[in-house]
Amino acid sequence: MADDQGSDGRSNGMKVDTGLVRELAELLNETGLTEIEVEDGDRKIRVSRSAMPAAAALAPAAPAAPLATPAEMQASADEAQAIADLNNAIRSPMVGTAYLSPEPGAEPFVRKGDRVKPGDTLLVVEAMKVMNPIQATSEGVVAQILIENAQPVEFDQPLIVMA
Repeated sequence: MADDQGSDGRSNGMKVDTGLVRELAELLNETGLTEIEVEDGDRKIRVSRSAMPAAAALAPAAPAAPLATPAEMQASADEAQAIADLNNAIRSPMVGTAYLSPEPGAEPFVRKGDRVKPGDTLLVVEAMKVMNPIQATSEGVVAQILIENAQPVEFDQPLIVMA
């Protein structure tokens, strides 16, 4: 064991088991961990290393991406339009399960292309065994239904896009 000494040459009482430190370092290499800490009473030893493996640091740079084809550019434009459409999306006000119809086997509340007015029920979200109607906030047309019936949904998740 080695003693750590303060700047005045006196021992500060901390004893470092260099063998244990080496074992911990080997354990990091064997397991792929980036950090390990051992505590024994009021003595604590932490060994860590960079999270980036040496192989990744030496990996060659990725080749430049090829130019997009006209079809890919159109797909990107469509994708950009879909993202812009999410600004007009009705979003889930809660976490729960979304239902597109009032009961199993019934017709859905709305379909793509349906015209709705404020207050019309678009779907329901069940949360804690309570059915919460999600209503249209303005007049418009259902442009896209982004979920499936009985799908779990998250808070603020886009559900229906209005046009």
